[in-house]
Amino acid sequence: MALCGFSLNPSVESVEVSHFYGLLRTTLIRPGCLRFVQKSACSTRRKLQEVRCSSSRKAVSPMESEGNPLTAMPVSGEEEPGDVTRFKMSDFKLLDRVSVGLAGKADELVFEAVVKDSSSPLHNLRVVLRRLTSAQAQRRGRRAIEVLKKLVHRRILYHSYSMQVYGYVTSQTSSGHSSFTLVHGYHGSFSLRHWLQQSDWLPTLEATLALDEESVRRVGDDSVGGPAVSRQLRLIRILMRDLLIGVNYLHSHGIAHTELRLENVHISPVDRHIKVGILGNAADFYEDGSSGSALEGNMVRRQMMIAFDMRCVGFMMAKMVIRELMDPLIFAKFKSFLMKGNDPSCLREFLLPILTRNSPTGNIGLQILDRNWGAGWNLLSLLLAVRPSKRISCLDALRHPFLCGPRWRVVPSMDIIRWGLGSTAVKIAEEYIYRQAQRGRLAHFIELMEMLNPHSRPKNWLEFLPGKWRVLYSTGRHIGLTLRQPPICVLIGDAFLTITRASKSNTSLSIVSEIGFTVMSGHDWPHDKRGIKGKLQVNSVSSLKAGRRLYLKKPKEGFSLRQSNSEESLMEKLSSRRWRKAMPFKEFPSSLPVAKLLPDDIEVSMSLDETLKQGIDVARNIVQEIRTQVPPEMFELSNIVCGTYVDSRMLVLRGVNGSALVFTRKVVDDNDR
Repeated sequence: MALCGFSLNPSVESVEVSHFYGLLRTTLIRPGCLRFVQKSACSTRRKLQEVRCSSSRKAVSPMESEGNPLTAMPVSGEEEPGDVTRFKMSDFKLLDRVSVGLAGKADELVFEAVVKDSSSPLHNLRVVLRRLTSAQAQRRGRRAIEVLKKLVHRRILYHSYSMQVYGYVTSQTSSGHSSFTLVHGYHGSFSLRHWLQQSDWLPTLEATLALDEESVRRVGDDSVGGPAVSRQLRLIRILMRDLLIGVNYLHSHGIAHTELRLENVHISPVDRHIKVGILGNAADFYEDGSSGSALEGNMVRRQMMIAFDMRCVGFMMAKMVIRELMDPLIFAKFKSFLMKGNDPSCLREFLLPILTRNSPTGNIGLQILDRNWGAGWNLLSLLLAVRPSKRISCLDALRHPFLCGPRWRVVPSMDIIRWGLGSTAVKIAEEYIYRQAQRGRLAHFIELMEMLNPHSRPKNWLEFLPGKWRVLYSTGRHIGLTLRQPPICVLIGDAFLTITRASKSNTSLSIVSEIGFTVMSGHDWPHDKRGIKGKLQVNSVSSLKAGRRLYLKKPKEGFSLRQSNSEESLMEKLSSRRWRKAMPFKEFPSSLPVAKLLPDDIEVSMSLDETLKQGIDVARNIVQEIRTQVPPEMFELSNIVCGTYVDSRMLVLRGVNGSALVFTRKVVDDNDR
């Protein structure tokens, strides 16, 4: 951001501007009369009216720099747009301040003024004068007026969700260039970004929006107040729904905003609506042309523009929920994660170390996104999807469970049900309290996930399997160090399964199991976890083919192999009325399709950071202790029989003894290589 100080006579056309570019602190500057010190070449002091101006030095958007023919309009200052008012500078009384939240680009000068023309319907109304100095900026101003004319038949909705453009001021300057000043509404001192940067932003915004039972009922909630997490979630629902309604209003009229950012969004304390800017860079979906190729190109153009706006909405939602992303360094890592083509469904795995490390907000954002079976992470992944065709639309986002309060009955889709099952299993596993109730609940959710596996064919597995997977939970036995006295104390770290495909022409897979551990010396290991770090690696090659997992049904009479308690509870659960509608089959199946893994010989290697002085027997004890603590399938890869569930973020493999291993996809960082 940059500040530009200047002095002027009563006519704005004679402004001499001196720009002082530099980086400003991101702390909020409250509206006030902050004056610049004037320096004059003459010895005589002249009393001139001083105005404070704020502008930002920002890069021009890609759509703008390409010279989009839809936004490139004539820059003639004498053209008379209809349905707007042409003002004169004498109609305004300039104020000596301007709020930081109204900062413009480097080629814009922003003033606050009051209409003093008694014959105008805007008499005594505070407005913003945005003087556009360059030809490109003037095109943005005229584009905002053109959008107003296009949406004039639904002016009520336009004024509710966009900054009101009242008119313009145009004249010839002394140097012969045309001057164009846009006159638009003043909707408070701060942009949404400046609201969120305040330490007391939550109660301040609640007071600004005047939240009461009637207002929260509009988002499906039934109460006000409550803990900070509930209050912030309620406020985010209100802001996001208002933002999506405004963006959908533009999309339904064939217009894309293209500049949705927190800096361009304001909250009006009058009508309590979000204003999505002045639409100076708004672009039309459709180009002129009636040929078949032109119509096809228009549909592609429409899809890409809607997807671009929805991605911007996703960035805004992420910053509203996760306050740590307001830090430019953390947001740069967040954006780099997406720019590398990583699947947004793995955002939680990527952000979890950042959010749990010295979090100043107490992980409120993490709690909000984890609520309702992880619905917030699901909506965020749909808004930020890598493929534009996979991004959610405004209407579908408004129906998403994350933005609907408890009073609204939302019928979730099958994808959201699968997401919720996986998210709940992850949350239970992270609690690390594996009592019998938790273990039974986890096994129950894993069985449900396998029933709803969306990718059962081997070709789908070949697409999703490659990558690095972190072991999250095993339904087999769990043996630790607490109740034992092993010959050597080994603390197990993270265990990963790295799967790579040799080539696209065959189905062979290279599987590498990596287990990190620490060899702790002494008997005070519960308090002192220091020791020699090491890594155990198991390599194998496996082929993949289609298979089926059989479920043994209990006969009516005679002896039979009894089913496990988890399968019995699963059958009872699926027969209930709630799950009967979600299941793709009417009764419990006798078998389900799986991906059968056929592993080859394995090769085991171990490396340590320091040399062991005790000899080969200690190394043998280390390997034996690792085999005791980790799931046997991670050491003996030949024990992995089949894969029963896979998607972009989770994987379930079954061992020869029937136990299940649950994995989450690990995002490979440059530091891990």
